[in-house]
Amino acid sequence: MAAGIAGIDEEWNSQQENGVMQVAKKDVENDNVSSSSNQASEKAFENEIVPSWKDQVTFRAILASAVLSVAFCFIVMKLNLTTGIIPSLNVAAGLLGFFFIRVYTWVLERFGLLKQPFTRQENTVIQTAVVAASGIAFSGGYGSYILGMMPKVAAQAQDGATTNNVKHLSLGWLYGFLFAVSFVGLFSIVPLRKIMIIDYKLTYPSGTATAFLINSFHTPKGAKLAKKQVSKLFKWFSISFLWSFFQWFFTGGDGCGFSSFPTFGLQAFQKRFYFDFSATYIGVGMICPYMVNISLLIGAILSWLIMWPLIEKKKGIWYASDLSASSLRGIQGYKVSLMNQYKKQDSQSSSNTDVISYDDQRRKEIFLKDQIPMWMAGLGYVALSVISIIAVPQVFHQIKWYQIMVAYIIAPILAFCNSYGCGLTDWSLASTYGKIAIFIFGSWVSHHKGGIVAGLAACGVMMSIVSTASDLMQDFKTGYLTLASPRAMFCSQVVGTALGCLIAPSVFWFYYKSYPTLGEVGSSYPAPYALMYRGIAILGVEGTSSLPKHCMEMAVGFFFFAIALNLITLLLERFENKWGLHRFIPSVMCMAIPFYIGGYFAIDMCIGSLILFLWERKNKAGANAFAPAVASGMICGDSLWGIPAAILSLANRNSPLCMKFLSAATNAKVDAFLNG
Repeated sequence: MAAGIAGIDEEWNSQQENGVMQVAKKDVENDNVSSSSNQASEKAFENEIVPSWKDQVTFRAILASAVLSVAFCFIVMKLNLTTGIIPSLNVAAGLLGFFFIRVYTWVLERFGLLKQPFTRQENTVIQTAVVAASGIAFSGGYGSYILGMMPKVAAQAQDGATTNNVKHLSLGWLYGFLFAVSFVGLFSIVPLRKIMIIDYKLTYPSGTATAFLINSFHTPKGAKLAKKQVSKLFKWFSISFLWSFFQWFFTGGDGCGFSSFPTFGLQAFQKRFYFDFSATYIGVGMICPYMVNISLLIGAILSWLIMWPLIEKKKGIWYASDLSASSLRGIQGYKVSLMNQYKKQDSQSSSNTDVISYDDQRRKEIFLKDQIPMWMAGLGYVALSVISIIAVPQVFHQIKWYQIMVAYIIAPILAFCNSYGCGLTDWSLASTYGKIAIFIFGSWVSHHKGGIVAGLAACGVMMSIVSTASDLMQDFKTGYLTLASPRAMFCSQVVGTALGCLIAPSVFWFYYKSYPTLGEVGSSYPAPYALMYRGIAILGVEGTSSLPKHCMEMAVGFFFFAIALNLITLLLERFENKWGLHRFIPSVMCMAIPFYIGGYFAIDMCIGSLILFLWERKNKAGANAFAPAVASGMICGDSLWGIPAAILSLANRNSPLCMKFLSAATNAKVDAFLNG
């Protein structure tokens, strides 16, 4: 982590904690400060005993997790095979887990049979297990690298695939591969949980929002400040949910709806600069430190408004002019390579803040109580890696054991980078790391030895580790804020991963056998990313020489630029203490993310920062107390809409309207065509 951003992050958290304490001491009325009360957020729960980690992982929690995991795996699989875009399901899992157990305990209570009350820690365990299970449905690659191995997809790619470069699907090897690779990632990042959550104070916005929601469900009666925070949360939860529902009516086609609104004009829209009316990322922007959002915007401007337009002028000189937009031989190659190198060196730590609130003292005490020994994490990673190193080549003979070993050596570094970036911005780039693995290992194996399948298999290994690690750390953040034991969180991750390994292949096989045209372009289940992943693998077997000119030179240049910027930040933090200039140096990690994705979400997040800034100018104490609740409500409402939207999609119910924007000239041509 860049020292400058760490400093900003700590200052922001410290201000937030102090603000909460101020408001807690004065009983907030209509967001204004009045008389005294002297309680922090966790004070509302101080009379509740935190159950032991074993009592948090209950049989009913596992049962609820299993039932919800089946439903969520169907939702994720459907989205995998249609659009390929998966929304965050943390909030929905926490909400549905609450209602599932609440109904169950209410029934038992009516008959006098309830022995164990439903706690927020148990609620967190359910949410963690369900997200872990549904995460396997995504990282398992059923809509991407697994389908990319199929002869049907190979025929569409027209790559003249030999038997070495295709893999026929079988439920047996799908189970074997998934069980071999899915658990390794759980041990890759566990030793760093204290650094990420307590020392770096990373926000993990979705995890934070989920924790706010769970805490609000279980807040004891009589807690005045907490009651007001809950009221704010549910008010904005409702507004966000209804806004997402309203937007859905205008999304009846590709490129339709408010999410494709050309806010700054059509040319800016083509450069991915627009406000997409996402309540989620406005809320995320309110939670993230100011400098994180500013860094994202700087990265978006540097890449999409300056670098990519300049590189596009080299079309036909640096790269061929007739390539598709997704080809790594063209401008896409620069985007993937530069983003990866730009991110790699942003990993400096920071010092702790001396001001620790009651909330943080309580949370830190519980978070550090049930330690997961370092030796256990290390031994677990090595043991499971050995199993995977032996098993994966048995499934894919194209890739050798020593190549899998190399993947497991470098994977923890990439897992850290992804978990750190996710903690700052809520973006997981697991699929991007997977694509890089395709390129590296496909080139290593070569085409005639089955490099296409080897690259796709390596993608699965890498994605499994990197995705699982960021999900685990996101859930650790939720557990930290709900006082759930780290051991309970880890156990629920293991349970959820096991459930995912059992459920996800079966759900995929159901679709595969029920829809013979699955994976075909133009079918009901086209799995659009399968063909793209195979295309990357085809390019990968040709090596770095297939990349456009000067791509590697630029990547190396940004690599050293990242080192230099972090070194400057570190030196300023250590040796200057008057002006605090290190706090104003942008984060290299945050600057890198828009290089590949675009600037639209950075604009959303900066608007969230602007709202928070204006609120603080008007009433800083009230803003610090209620902004997290408002932001969490916005994230939760927008995220929850993903469930009914997915159900409508499962039922083949599409939006009745399409709102799309055209230039005046194009609109005139359309009118002339319709009238002619």
